[in-house]
Amino acid sequence: MEWTVPAHLDIRIVNDNPRRNPSHPMVGWMSGWRRGTQMGLWLAMFNWVVLSLMGDVMAQGAATPIRIVAFGDSLSAGYQLKADEAFPAQLERALRSRGHAVQVINAGVSGDTTGGGLDRLAWAVPADADAVIVELGANDALRGLDPALARANLDRIITAIKSQKADVLIAGMRAPRNLGDRYVAAFDSIFPDLAAKHDTLLYDFFLERIAFKPEFNLADGLHPNAKGVGEIVAGLLPKAEALIERVKQRRGAGKN
Repeated sequence: MEWTVPAHLDIRIVNDNPRRNPSHPMVGWMSGWRRGTQMGLWLAMFNWVVLSLMGDVMAQGAATPIRIVAFGDSLSAGYQLKADEAFPAQLERALRSRGHAVQVINAGVSGDTTGGGLDRLAWAVPADADAVIVELGANDALRGLDPALARANLDRIITAIKSQKADVLIAGMRAPRNLGDRYVAAFDSIFPDLAAKHDTLLYDFFLERIAFKPEFNLADGLHPNAKGVGEIVAGLLPKAEALIERVKQRRGAGKN
C-alpha cells in the first residue's frame, strides 16, 4: 500500500538545517551568538594581556632593589678575600636573608685615603645610588695625615653624596693610640661631628668587634678575614637596616 499525504493538508518541505537555510529563525540567533562569543573571547584575551603587563610592571617595581654603595678602602673592599667574602657581598646576603631587596655595590679601593676617595667620588658612586656607606679614614690615620684635612675631605664627600639625594651611613674609624692624645682626639671626633652636622647615620667604629682579635684578622693584624667581615656585618646590620628605612621613607615622601 502506497502511503500518500491527504490533499487537504498543506504540507511543505522546508530545509530545517539552519546551516543550509538562511531564512531559518535559528540562523540569526546563531550568527549573533557567534559574534558575541568572538567578541567575548577578544575582550578576555585583551584583558588577560593588559593584566599580564600590569602584573609584570608591578612585579618589577616591587622587585627593584635598594642600591647601597660601600664606598671605602681595603677594609670594605675585601683585601686578599674572595669577592663573595668581602664586606659588600656579606652585607647584601645578611640584608636579603632578613627580607630586604637590596644590592650592595663594592666601591672600595685598597690604600685609599679620604683625599683619594674625594678624587674618585664622581665616578665611583653611581648617580642612581639610594644610599652610601662611607668607610674612609683608616689610611689617613695610619699615615699620620692631618685630621683637619681628613675632616674637610669627608665633609665634602658627604655633602656631594647628599646632593644626589642619597642617604648616608658613616662608618667611623679610630686613630692608633700611639699617635698621641691630641691627634687621637682630633681624629676620632671627625665622624660623630660630621654625622651630627649632616644628619646621617653613624656606626661608631667599623672594626669594633674585631680589633686586636687575631681570629678575625689576616696575618697582618690590620685587615679582616672572611670570619672577621662576618663580625663587622653583624655589628653594623642594625644601622644598615636603619639606612634602608630612611631610603624607603624618602621614596614614600617623593610619591606624595
